[in-house]
Amino acid sequence: MKRVIYMSKAWIAALLVGMVLAGCGGGGSGGSESASQSGTSPDSGTGVGSAQPVAERSAVLSWSAPASRVNGEQLSAQDLSQYVIRYGQDVEDLNQQIVIENAGGLLNLSHEVTGLAEGTWYFTIQVQDTAGLLSEPSEPVSKTIQS
Repeated sequence: MKRVIYMSKAWIAALLVGMVLAGCGGGGSGGSESASQSGTSPDSGTGVGSAQPVAERSAVLSWSAPASRVNGEQLSAQDLSQYVIRYGQDVEDLNQQIVIENAGGLLNLSHEVTGLAEGTWYFTIQVQDTAGLLSEPSEPVSKTIQS
């Protein structure tokens, strides 16, 4: 039976509660980030929802790792391979993504998405396990960047 990573209601709630959207910036004509980027941003935050310095025209996303799969199996940090953040200005077409590798070794589960143009941006996150199985996307969250 094919295993799928479980995004429990608690995990989705933790994502939404932990979502820190900050940094409405003015000035400049910020472009959008490249369609694929790996790695984590340097961050000195102390946990979910903590105050962190944020660049203009950016959004800081924070989340919690899932603890189990759809079939109820435990899911340890060592089972996680990467997180995939998808985003865009059309909630039905999240056409940009950031891949955060080495998910099992991450202590700080947050990422700053920079270079966002003016308008409303939508974000989801998925987790992939070491077997290559990808979870369903989280419920979308949004942030509006103003000039």
